[in-house]
Amino acid sequence: MEETGLRPWLAQYPDEIPKTMQFEERTLQSYLKEAAEKYPEKKAIHFIGKELSYKQLYDSSLKLANQLQKLGVKKGDRVAIMLANTPQAVISYYGALFAGAIVVQTNPLYVEREVEHQLNDSGAEIMICLDLVYPRVANVMNKTKLRHVIVTGIKDYLPFPKNLIYPFIQKKRTGIDVNISYNHRILSFVKLLEEGISKEIDIEIDPKEDLALLQYTGGTTGPAKGVMLTHYNLVANTSQCVGWMYKLRKGEERILAALPFFHVYGMTVVMNLSIMFYSKMIILPKFEPIDVLKTIEKQKATIFPGAPTMYIALLNHPKIKDFDLSSIEACISGSAALPVEVQSKFEQETDGNLVEGYGLTETSPVVIANLIWGERKSGSIGLPWPNTDAAILSIETGEPAEPNEIGEVMVKGPQIMKGYWKRPEDTQATFKDDWFLTGDMGYMDDEGYFYIVDRKKDMIIAGGFNIYPREIEEVLYEHEKVQEACIIGVPDEYRGETVKAFIVPKEGQTLTEEELDQYCRKHLAAFKVPRLYEFRDELPKTMIGKILRRVLVEEEKKKLEKEDIG
Repeated sequence: MEETGLRPWLAQYPDEIPKTMQFEERTLQSYLKEAAEKYPEKKAIHFIGKELSYKQLYDSSLKLANQLQKLGVKKGDRVAIMLANTPQAVISYYGALFAGAIVVQTNPLYVEREVEHQLNDSGAEIMICLDLVYPRVANVMNKTKLRHVIVTGIKDYLPFPKNLIYPFIQKKRTGIDVNISYNHRILSFVKLLEEGISKEIDIEIDPKEDLALLQYTGGTTGPAKGVMLTHYNLVANTSQCVGWMYKLRKGEERILAALPFFHVYGMTVVMNLSIMFYSKMIILPKFEPIDVLKTIEKQKATIFPGAPTMYIALLNHPKIKDFDLSSIEACISGSAALPVEVQSKFEQETDGNLVEGYGLTETSPVVIANLIWGERKSGSIGLPWPNTDAAILSIETGEPAEPNEIGEVMVKGPQIMKGYWKRPEDTQATFKDDWFLTGDMGYMDDEGYFYIVDRKKDMIIAGGFNIYPREIEEVLYEHEKVQEACIIGVPDEYRGETVKAFIVPKEGQTLTEEELDQYCRKHLAAFKVPRLYEFRDELPKTMIGKILRRVLVEEEKKKLEKEDIG
């Protein structure tokens, strides 16, 4: 890839970021082996007081790999992992890869119907799950190809006496009394590792062709699809992350793992990046603002990848000023739009740099990001990463758009998926030649900076005008009393659709429709101003903290159906 007029973003790169990179053709798990050989005693994981060295992590992963082989796992078999952020999640991920398997990450919040679909679609015969979610797995087990379920609990990797106390805390929080009856099909994770041998397994893997991961999409437009990501896809994207974060010190960073590993973003920019860079992963089983604040101060975390709602929650925590957050040097925000107001406030609190990145499950996930150390433009998602091409597809002509013309963002690069699992038609529909069509609407300016205006399907057409929810949300987030905002289009007899705003006020603040209407009219064209408002204590979110716009849309549809029946 050379610098040409077709890639204006390359001229914006600081000298430290390579315009092109050479990616190693090797397996993802080989980086864990390398880290264990070079730094056997270095701490790889910190988990609520318990620490594992790189040698311990490597040995545990090999023990699991050998036990998986004894259970019949062969190259290319799928192993499902349904775990919260724990040392077991890392061991299971790399253990499955060492066994030659394909990892199927499964969200622990999934209900039985979703678990059943994912297991049947992937054909997974082994699942490693958390004791808390085991009842859901057990209820669908006989409707799937599952032969074995390996069960573990958060207490299994806690230090004494926390490991004894935690089950009581867990029962109080969840109301679930964990009681597993182990047998030849239901196995103990801890016991398997105790009986395992730390022996390397010789399996021929082609990094460019063989899959490392089936990562299921959210299923917003139908059943969730399995995204096929190869070892090379994931190695390339993690290497691009290293290149972009050029001030990282190999072996010295402390990366806060608040993003879930079962999400492709947390998996790449936290787990895989930590291993490739010999860093310490500071793992939290779930995002709790006070726990994050305490952990940053105590563990002196330097890198904190997150989602906008995480940073918002921290900024609005009443005790944020009580903690020293100055160790934070860099944060890349993903999964949703990062409001400019949130970015600037968080940087003031930490003295670190918080920038927005952009990507999708299908792209491993990152393709575009703002410069962490360098010029960035307000509202922009940044510049394409090394060896990544990006362009805008004009809706009018079906050809590449002119600068500043809104169209569909399309990308290509070494991190782009192989396709959708067993869905050749869906794969074909999402590619134009060798360009991946993202489904996001945006534009590129003259200097190669990209901007997202919204999801193609989220665009609101009111009175013939195209309205992008993200633009209105940006304005609302700047209001001093607004903590969270989400915009959707609702049916309107006269305009076709009209704009509705869901608002979560900041704690202790009261807001009125009139107040927000006057505010929006000062900052938005009249046709973009919300006509309807609904105030809530919270908005529906994914486990990663992404606001679920589609849930709000469904709620509105059901309301209208009830009104029509009435």
